[in-house]
This record gives sequence, C-alpha cells and structure tokens, in this order.
Amino acid sequence: MQTVPSETEPKRRTAPVRGSAARAGRVSAQAAAVLVVVLLCLVVVRLPWAGDLGMHAATVQRLRHNLAHPGNPLVDADTPSPYYSPWMLLLGVVAKLTGLSVFVVLRLAAYAGLGLLVTGVLRYVRTLSTHRAAPALALLSLLFLWGPLLFNWSGFLGLNSLALTVAYPSVVALGLAFHFWAWLTRTLRGQAGWGASLGLGALWALILLCHQFTGVVASLGALATLLAARPARTVLPRLGAGLVLGLLVLWLWPYYDFFALFSAGADLEAIHRPLYQDLAARFGLVLLGVVALVLRWRRDRRDPLVLFFVLGALVFAAGGLSGHYSWGRALPAALIPAQLAAALEAVSAGRRAVRRGWACVLLVALAVGAWTQVGTLGYVLGRDALPGAVAEKYRTPWVGYQWIMRAGVRYGDVVMARTFPARQIPAYGPYTVAPGYPDVFLKDAGRREAAVERYFAPGTAAAQRRGILREYRVTWVVAGRSEAAPWLEKTAAGPGGQVLYRVLP
Repeated sequence: MQTVPSETEPKRRTAPVRGSAARAGRVSAQAAAVLVVVLLCLVVVRLPWAGDLGMHAATVQRLRHNLAHPGNPLVDADTPSPYYSPWMLLLGVVAKLTGLSVFVVLRLAAYAGLGLLVTGVLRYVRTLSTHRAAPALALLSLLFLWGPLLFNWSGFLGLNSLALTVAYPSVVALGLAFHFWAWLTRTLRGQAGWGASLGLGALWALILLCHQFTGVVASLGALATLLAARPARTVLPRLGAGLVLGLLVLWLWPYYDFFALFSAGADLEAIHRPLYQDLAARFGLVLLGVVALVLRWRRDRRDPLVLFFVLGALVFAAGGLSGHYSWGRALPAALIPAQLAAALEAVSAGRRAVRRGWACVLLVALAVGAWTQVGTLGYVLGRDALPGAVAEKYRTPWVGYQWIMRAGVRYGDVVMARTFPARQIPAYGPYTVAPGYPDVFLKDAGRREAAVERYFAPGTAAAQRRGILREYRVTWVVAGRSEAAPWLEKTAAGPGGQVLYRVLP
C-alpha cells in the first residue's frame, strides 16, 4: 500500500537545511573575524608609522630613563604631560627592566591592546545578545561599517585606523571601555556589591587617565547603561562610592593634573575641526546602524544602545554648533552603538525572513567598507605584492629618522627641525626645539614654534639664527640640502633630500 506523506514531513526535511544555513552563516562570520584579527596581528610585526606613534615612543623613552621625573616627552623642559598615563608608565617599566627597544615594547603593547579590545567586544556583546554569531558580526561591523572615504584617527575603530594606531593608548582604553561596560551591565543586573562598585570606579579612572577622549566615550556608555537599567535606590550609594573613588584616583595621579585639562580645550579646537568634515563620506554606512537603533527603540524605549547613541550624538552636535571641535572626539559614542545595533539586528530581528534580509544588507555594507580599507593589506604584504586596484588604496607609512641616530645624534640632544620631522625625532631619544604636537602644559610652546619659524625663514639674519640655536642649546639641525651656514657641518643625508647638520661651537 502506498503511504501518503503527512503535512508535517516537509517541515522536518527543511529544518535541518535551515539549521545548516544558520551554522554556515555563523561559522563564516566567525572565520572572517578571526582572519581580520590575524591580519592585525601581522600588521603589528611591521608596526606602520603614521600620526602620533612618535609621541608615544618618546613618552616611553623618557619613562625608561627616569620613571619619577621624565619631563616633557618632546622638548627639553621640565613639564608634566597627559601622555604619562598608567599604561605608558607600565610600558616604561617594561622597557627599563628588560632593556628592550622602545619599538619592541610598543609592539608588545599593541598585542596587549588588541587582546583587550577583542575580548572586551566579545564580553560586552554577550550582555546584549546570546546568539553565537553576535560577537563576530559586532567586531566586523566596528571595523568595516564606516564609509566610502578612508578615515584614520586614534580612538576610531576602522580597520585601517586601527592598523595605524594599534600601539596607541587609545586602543587599550577602548578595550578597557568595552570590559567596563560589560562589567557594569552584569553588575546592575545582579546585586551591585561594594567591591564591584569600587572596582568599576577605579577602572573608569584608569580609562580616563590612559586616553582622556576615550574616557569621555566610556563615561557616556556607562551613563546610558545606568539609565537603561534603572537600578534600585539601594544600589546608588555603592555606585556613588565607586564614582568618588574614581575621582580620587584622578586627583591623586602624580604625573599630571587631570582636571587642568578641562581648561585646555582652546588649544585643541583647530586640530579637531576636520572631524566635522565629510561626514557622509566617512561615516555613511553607519546609517544602517541608525535604522537598526530605531527598530530597537520601537521594541524597547530604554534600550542601552539607543541611549548611548543619543548621548554621543548630542555631545558631537554640541561641539560643532559651539565651535568646541575637540568635543568631536566623542563621536565614537554615537558610532559604536550604531555599528553594534546593525550587527545585532541580523541575529535578533523578529521574523526569519527579516533577519535574512537584514543580514544580506549588512553583508553588502561590510563589503563596501572592507573595500574602502583594503589597502591595509599593504602593511603586511607590501605595496608591490598588491593588485593594482588594491595598491591604489594603500597609504605609505612614514619612514622614520633612524638615520640621524646612526649619524651620531644621541639621547637628550636637541635638534632644530620643522613640524613633520619634529613628530618623529623624539621617538629615538633626542628633543626638538618646538613640539610637533599641541602641548597643553608647555607654557612657551608658542614662543618655541615662533623661534623655529624665524630660524628657517629666508630673511632671518645670521646672528639671529645663531642666537636661536644657542638659546635652545641646539646641537643638530635637520633641513634641506640648501641649509648652508658657517656654523653648520653636513653630517649625513637622509630620504627626501633631508640633511643632518652638526652645529659647530
């Protein structure tokens, strides 16, 4: 007798297929995330130089020579510096005890920062979703969901930006921030004890000391978490005690006055104005995350990611409207929750068809973002090994100034140089006349910058130039081939037509 199939049989047959597709998607996302992390680990081997790496290397140099009184990291002056954070102090101790070169120590720091970031994202995302693919999708969204115009800045988690800043304290601070949010979320869901509250306060202060701008982002995320959790009144005194402890740590930190930074914003506005330019091209793909946030808000009016985004967007907008462009460094407080929401919607949307559709859109957006940043491969393979279209997106790192050290420049020597070389030369131990970066605690920074401009100005008299060299105890000059003077002796030639001159007595 022929058996008639029941109506439930097709469902039994398709369920394994659907399960297999879900597993394939999860495994693909996890494999992609692992490959990206491996790529970043390989980038650390070469440690491409751009931006502020010289500042951080100089900071480690000063600490390895004098942990108690390192002085200004860039110029020969006895001033505090916000770069002397607990993290950089630890790196200085490692360099001093092991004798490792500063750049080896920075590579170790890069691996530590990358580990903190990846594990922090994993822990925080697990407080938002139990789906096994969520952490991998979240990491991919944080790295690739940006825009078609390449954007690099410390504290911003695009893949190319992270490749160039992976040894910076901002990466460590971001990693700690994700751990901070995860710990705070779990603490508020349970009974917040005194130990956990005090620990959270100490961690909050550590983040602020390591990278002040990321500390602001961490604070906004913590506030959003508190508003979303609506903790019981009995918990508030313990959290308040943690806040007081954090403020006490900030006040007692001996290497610089943390609270003095609040009056230093005027010196930082010009350098941060570009954060408000080309927003659509740099961050356009994040709009997918904004849509996801709207969907989350419709499901839960106190969703922590929605509140986090709103707080970050308000601070960023206030900075642009008021001319306080340094407030633009709070933008990750809007980007991070939107990027996470975009990833989570692919695993948490209500109907399966909606989730699949969202996952397809997310995949396309991630592919666009990945293509924008594909030049990052050049930091591992080299430009010549890249296909033509990929090589066009590669940005050559800075060469560095090792050549002046081989020519006889020593630790503590003062070098007269323009701004670009002044951002790299202190990394090897010498000082420059003027700092290559804004320095809020160096009172005569403007005078030093003016002195450098006068020295290199064509119309400056010989006696005045000689006087500038004597005033700042300059022993070397880095300039072009045409920098001829009776008190200078050509010592070495470097890349790009640069020449190292010794200052004669």
